[in-house]
Amino acid sequence: MKRYFYFLVSFCFLLLWSSCRKDFNFNPTDGNLRFSKDTVYLDTVFSNIGSSTYTLKVYNTSDENISIPKIKLKNGLNSNYRLNVDGMTGDLPLSGKEFSNVELLAKDSMYIFIETTIDIQSLVTNETQFLYTDAIEFGAMNVQKVELVTLVKDAVFIYPQQLTNPDGSTVIETLSFDVDGDGTYDETNIQGRFLDDNELTFTNEKPYVIYGYAAVDESKTLTIEAGARVHFHANSGLLVTNNASIHANGTVSLDSELMENEIIFEGDRLEPGFAEVPGQWQTIWLFNGSTNNIFNHTTIKNSTVGLLVDGNQDDSSKLEITNTQIYNSSNFGVLGRATSISAENLVINKSGQSSFAATFGGNYNVVHSTIANYWTNSFRQFPALLLNNFSVDSDQNIIPNALISANFTNCIIYGNDNPELLLDPIPDAGFDFKFKNCLIYFNDPNNNFSGPYYNFEDLNFYENLFFNMNPEFLDPQQNKLQIPLSSPAASKGISAGELNTDITGAPRSSPSDLGAYNATDFEN
Repeated sequence: MKRYFYFLVSFCFLLLWSSCRKDFNFNPTDGNLRFSKDTVYLDTVFSNIGSSTYTLKVYNTSDENISIPKIKLKNGLNSNYRLNVDGMTGDLPLSGKEFSNVELLAKDSMYIFIETTIDIQSLVTNETQFLYTDAIEFGAMNVQKVELVTLVKDAVFIYPQQLTNPDGSTVIETLSFDVDGDGTYDETNIQGRFLDDNELTFTNEKPYVIYGYAAVDESKTLTIEAGARVHFHANSGLLVTNNASIHANGTVSLDSELMENEIIFEGDRLEPGFAEVPGQWQTIWLFNGSTNNIFNHTTIKNSTVGLLVDGNQDDSSKLEITNTQIYNSSNFGVLGRATSISAENLVINKSGQSSFAATFGGNYNVVHSTIANYWTNSFRQFPALLLNNFSVDSDQNIIPNALISANFTNCIIYGNDNPELLLDPIPDAGFDFKFKNCLIYFNDPNNNFSGPYYNFEDLNFYENLFFNMNPEFLDPQQNKLQIPLSSPAASKGISAGELNTDITGAPRSSPSDLGAYNATDFEN
């Protein structure tokens, strides 16, 4: 009996002691895991089944043992990925998709193996869907994510490198270039990399997918061929630096839906629900010093700023835009700052601020263009067309710069707000502009806009204008800005510009119709 009593006491003591041992305590993670990558790119092999396997390393950097309540694929059973976590296949019936209470010792790490299970043959029949994305989620409350991206069609990925610091932390590669024009390269916080020489021609053979900023280095030219498709991830874009150029030369397409010869810039979320969502990527940035930039038969959609154009106001070749459409920009369609822009057959619509903003002075010549703004996602501060001759620095100092010229001929300037034209000059700099044969939405019954620049009888600034007459666009909410034969914009134009065709390539009549499109019979 006594022996049994001593055994029982000893057993209880050992049990209590072991339960108090810190090495066997696992606390739920609080979201402080570290990963070898924040995005795993899985390039799929073209065969019946995608079978590439990639590795992700997960680190517990804390001094405590942790238990990860859940490791799972965001798309669950519907995911086309399969996971193996340190040799474990996961919870049934979610094997390979979900794992519960995964333990990780202090200062330890584990491997997650990621495999694609995509049936390539079933996906490539859809010409628009070349990326498959998912995410691995860690935790239950403070959820951490690692994005997964699989190339399911033979596209070209362009993305910056992930660099490792001496302390083991990682950073994304950033751009270094001559920002201020003093001849020396400056470090920036813009994540991206310069295109290699063998990447300076984008063809129509494969789509291009850009993560971060793809930059054109000094004295280089990026050529984009007709029919090319360029897709941007969130916070991504193109940047053209000093003495560099971009030539995006599309041609007329035979199929208005397929747009087989159009160059298209858009986001990388190609699900139908993202087709018209603004702000999915950043911008095409023509930096101060870039020159000889050309966009022809190009569509730019769903960006933050479609084209951001800086500097070189005396360079007549800074930017030439022809036969180009810019839609669904969360801020500006075209934002010019002390620059020079020549545009013909340009269509802009649905911008969170202005569709066309000629700011901080410069030179602008716009012919046969439709500058519309039917934005409905939020309140917008500015009209479809904004002109000013100043900038405001970070200290709220006003910096003047002359608007040397801003000529708009045979244009439609319209939208769902009033007015859709704002002249915003300061007296310390020149402000020269001219509107000829334009249809403009500007209704000012309360005389809120006054001064010499709003004297619409002054032939120095205005000639043969048509105010507040609905152009009768086909469907502006769907970015269909064609006009009918009955439109008040029909046959109101004069001879101007060098192009004799509208944006579709159809010959212009005489007298020509205002805007980028010839008037047509919608019933046909």
